[in-house]
Amino acid sequence: MAKATKKQALGRGLSALLSDPDNDIQSASDKNADKLVGSIVELDLDSIEVNPNQPRSNFNEEALGELASSIRELGLIQPITVRKLGFNRYQLVSGERRYRASQRIGLERIPAYIRLANDQESLEMALVENIQRQDLDPVEIALSYQRLIDEIGLTQEMLSQRVGKKRSTITNYLRLLRLDPIIQTGMRDGFISMGHGRSLVNVEHRADQLDIYEKIVAGNLSVRETEALVRSYHDKGNGKSPGSGKSAAALPDFAEAGLEDLKEFLDAAVHIQASGSGKGKITIPFHNREEFRRLKKRITGA
Repeated sequence: MAKATKKQALGRGLSALLSDPDNDIQSASDKNADKLVGSIVELDLDSIEVNPNQPRSNFNEEALGELASSIRELGLIQPITVRKLGFNRYQLVSGERRYRASQRIGLERIPAYIRLANDQESLEMALVENIQRQDLDPVEIALSYQRLIDEIGLTQEMLSQRVGKKRSTITNYLRLLRLDPIIQTGMRDGFISMGHGRSLVNVEHRADQLDIYEKIVAGNLSVRETEALVRSYHDKGNGKSPGSGKSAAALPDFAEAGLEDLKEFLDAAVHIQASGSGKGKITIPFHNREEFRRLKKRITGA
């Protein structure tokens, strides 16, 4: 009990410190900044604004209601994280569900960790924290990865280290963004899985993607059945019939083993044709000048 009282007293002391406009803490070099960062402080909900760069866009209303009921009964166990914008002004970095649930039950104050960060650092913290969640759909994760690459300037290798995921895992998520938006929405709504999406991304033309997607949903096809449908699509594109036995699965072992490695390395829909004697060709499609330059740089290093 004494430990809890001490923690609460610390929060009240810091709250008083933050209420002093003459000694406002804005950066890590300011007086008393070391006492503030890493400590839990009680903040007025009215002083906190939602991050416009918040990567999470879907909030399940039923789950939010359950969280609100839990907070009403037990209190808020895990503080939110905010960054300081100015005197008595803060912006959410992580914990928007907790923030929204607290608003829903009429709480006036909320425990928070305060970070002193610029806009880019705030976005990166929000994106990385968001990716670690367990209830995200694959497209939401892919969009967060892409934003870390585009807006923070991380490479896939740097991103792999930052979020603790294999580079191949990140590549597989990013490739989902090549799907038609209708298919992405279907994945987010649970009509198809990430496995279905990974198979569909190997279909270059979006009209064909949508045609196969409709068959998946109408027939409730499994991932394995979808893979077979995509192989059949490629066979027809090569002027072969689905029953000819010349599908991608009939590639020589060396080509079959290297195909996925090439797809991951180039982050492209690579196609291989090869005969039993080992002779063949590799096709790497691109859709615009920027993608061609990206592929060229990946292959040549220049």
